[in-house]
Amino acid sequence: MGGDNPAEKALILHRARLSDPNFIFAHFSHSPDTNYSKLKFIIASSVTEACNNSVLLLGPRGCGKLAVLELVLDDLLKEYPDMITTIKLNGLLHSDDKCALKEIARQLCAEHQLSFSKLASFDDNNQFMIDILRECGLAHKTVIFVLDEFDLFAQGKQRLLYSLLDAMQSVSSQAVVVGISCRLDADQLLEKRVRSRFSHRKLLFLPPSKEDLQGLIKHMLLLPTDSNIPEDYTTEFNARLLKLLEDGRCRDIIDTLSTSDSTFNHLIRFLFIAVCHMDMKLGFLTLENFKAALAGVQRQPKLECLKDCSVLELYVLVCMMRLELREQESYNFNTIMKEYSSIHDTFQTSDYFARNVCLRAFEHLLQRELISLVDSRGHTQSVEYHPVKLLISAHELHLGLKSYRCCPAILQKIVDRG
Repeated sequence: MGGDNPAEKALILHRARLSDPNFIFAHFSHSPDTNYSKLKFIIASSVTEACNNSVLLLGPRGCGKLAVLELVLDDLLKEYPDMITTIKLNGLLHSDDKCALKEIARQLCAEHQLSFSKLASFDDNNQFMIDILRECGLAHKTVIFVLDEFDLFAQGKQRLLYSLLDAMQSVSSQAVVVGISCRLDADQLLEKRVRSRFSHRKLLFLPPSKEDLQGLIKHMLLLPTDSNIPEDYTTEFNARLLKLLEDGRCRDIIDTLSTSDSTFNHLIRFLFIAVCHMDMKLGFLTLENFKAALAGVQRQPKLECLKDCSVLELYVLVCMMRLELREQESYNFNTIMKEYSSIHDTFQTSDYFARNVCLRAFEHLLQRELISLVDSRGHTQSVEYHPVKLLISAHELHLGLKSYRCCPAILQKIVDRG
C-alpha cells in the first residue's frame, strides 16, 4: 500500500500518527503551563540538582497521564542518557509489598547487570534497594520509580511505599517517585508515616476543552509540507480540512463527541475511524467520514439488541417504561400484563397476544438482559410473581424504536408522549 496515490500515503501517515502517543501529546509540549512542562521540570530538577522528589499524576482514565509521563521520560533520556534509570510497577500486578520489592530488585539487577536472586527475602531486597540508591546517588544517577494504579499500593500496611520513601530521605540517594491514579483522593489513602515522607506534589489531568480538541485535531490531521506527499495535494488537503472543521455541522459532531466522552482515547479512536473511511478515489476527508466515525464510536449494544426483539417484546418494554415513568416502585409480570391490557383497550391495537405467549417473551427479555430481577433470591418463586426492573433508559428505548423497521406506529406514539 502507498504506491503513487497521495491519498494512500496520507492514510499511512495519519494511521502512524494516531498510533503514536508521543506525537499526539507533543502538541502540548510547547507551553510552560501544561502538565508536560511541569512534570518535566520536577523530574529534570531531581536529575540536575541531585535531589529527591515525589509527585502524583491524577485524573480520569484516558486523559493522557501515562502517555505524558512516557513523553517526558523519552525526552529526558535523550538529554541525560547516562543519568536516569526507570523502574516501572503496576498496582494490578505488584500491589503485594513482597512481590513489588522483588520486582524492583529484579529491574535494578537487570539495569546494572547484576545477578538476581528469587529466594531473597523482603528485608534483603529492601536493603539491596537502599544500597543501589546510595550508589546511584554517588554516581549522580537518578532512579525514577513509576507506580501505575498508585491507589492499589496504598492498601494494606503500605510497607513498600514506606520503604521507598524512607530510603529517599538519605542525602546520598537520588530518586523520584511518580504515582499515577484515577482516584483524586489517592494521597489521602496514605498512612501518616508515609504521608509525612511524601512531597505532596500533584498534577491534575483533565479531559481537553473544546478549543484543545480543535487544536489537537488539526495537529493530527494536517499534512506536513516536508513529507514525501506531493505539495499540491498537501496544500489542497489542508485547505479542505480547515474549511471542514469550520463547518457548523462538523463542529456539532465534535461537540456531540466531547459531550459523551471527551477523553483523548475517545478522540483518537474517533479520528482513526474517520481517516479509515476516507474515500481513496476522492482523496480528502469529508463530513460523511466524520458522521460515520461518530456512529462507530457511539455504538450501543443495547440498541442493537432491540433490533432483534419481536414486536411483543417491544410492547413489554414499553409497558415497563410506562410503569417506571409513573414511579411505580415495584412491579412484576402480572402488573405488566395489566398495563399491556390497558394499552390494548385504550388504543384498540391489533397486536394482542395470549398470556402464555407474553410470558415467553418476558422470559426471553430476561435472558437477553434487557430486563432483570430486582432480587435474585427466592428462586422457588415463579418468575411471573418476581419483581423486575428495566435495564435500558427511556431515551435508549426511544432511539431503538425509531431504528426498528417493523415497529408499530402506536408504540412510537406512546413513547413520544412519555
